[in-house]
Amino acid sequence: MVDLLLGLQWGDEGKGKIVDVLTKDYDIIARFQGGPNAGHTLIFDGNKHVLHTIPSGIFHDKALNIVGNGVVIDPVIFKNEIDNLSNYNIDFKTKLLISRKAHIILPTHRLLDAASETLKGKAKIGSTLKGIGPTYMDKTGRNGLRIGDLELDNWKEKYSALAKKHLNMLDFYNVDLEFNLKELEEEFFKAIDLLKSLTFIDSEEYFNQAMLDGKTILAEGAQGSLLDIDFGTYPFVTSSNTTAAGACTGLGVAPNKIGEVYGIFKAYTTRVGSGPFPTELFDEDGKAMAKVGNEFGATTGRPRRCGWLDLIALKYAVQINGVTQLIMMKGDVLSGFDTLKVCTTYKYKGKEISHLPYNIEEENIEVVYTKLTGWKEDLTGLTKANELPKNLNDYIAHIEEFVGVPIKIVSVGPDRKQTIIM
Repeated sequence: MVDLLLGLQWGDEGKGKIVDVLTKDYDIIARFQGGPNAGHTLIFDGNKHVLHTIPSGIFHDKALNIVGNGVVIDPVIFKNEIDNLSNYNIDFKTKLLISRKAHIILPTHRLLDAASETLKGKAKIGSTLKGIGPTYMDKTGRNGLRIGDLELDNWKEKYSALAKKHLNMLDFYNVDLEFNLKELEEEFFKAIDLLKSLTFIDSEEYFNQAMLDGKTILAEGAQGSLLDIDFGTYPFVTSSNTTAAGACTGLGVAPNKIGEVYGIFKAYTTRVGSGPFPTELFDEDGKAMAKVGNEFGATTGRPRRCGWLDLIALKYAVQINGVTQLIMMKGDVLSGFDTLKVCTTYKYKGKEISHLPYNIEEENIEVVYTKLTGWKEDLTGLTKANELPKNLNDYIAHIEEFVGVPIKIVSVGPDRKQTIIM
């Protein structure tokens, strides 16, 4: 069976830390979608690490790490990640495997991303400008360059044809974009040489054989469910399926092979970039969450928008993913609030509803809150479930009752040790 670990909000839920915590129970950690627009932060032994494409199990001796076919890879960023881990004596040839069917982000994909976002002006979607969208567009347009192509004699011809097509498209966009393609390509080809020294696999065969051999597999999602291309707050979404279904297509694993589905959410809500956010706060409470929670994007460094927990959106994400266990992150950030609010219904075009509707832009939505009593205690030094304050337990119980799924882990700080099993 393959267990899944998914973000249930707009990303930045803390997936990297929890994968790191859970890895000891798994033989294989696999990424199934997204690209270097993801930033998974891991903190242990006093050091902070941000991984963008490499799965979060890379620091564990036992675990194999696989980049699945649903991922898009920027060779330059991938090389930088590996270079940054040079002090850890990791044998990347044996510990990091890459699906031949994963698509490659070209330098010109990044240029197209920047040109497209520039053209949109005020209507921009808040892209990370990593070339993710254009790469997925080439994938569905059947033009893409894949990892397996690097093993073919004519891969450079394929590259040149695709890059040329992109340059023609840039001419069509007609935006003022300064770039030196020769320099970009020099860096790109150097990174390709490193990629070619790693191990490429036919990943769908690999995963299915691993299951037959009794290996335990944890699939690690990137971004969050509300950024899913089909089920997120379109068009302010990413370009891939971030939900449980994406794990099947992003790894080549059948739906009946999915086991536990761990859903991660923050005790409040955050969002980076543009898009609707019904419970967003613009007051002192929102500023306090951002300051205490250190809410800045791991990939972009952009400040995250903060707001109260939206239980309507959380229940929606639980339903579409078939979540079996919940993991609540950053409970420590809410310490000190006298009153906490959670969204329990919406007024949608004047009518009260309890589901996520087609459009949640502010002109259509009014949030109805339930108030709960906060807690003053500092949670960061707690290690056992019976040490949690009563009001925090009440908060947890309220969430569990609303969404119908138990919270099994509560995180009370960024370090892997600050994790309480309920």
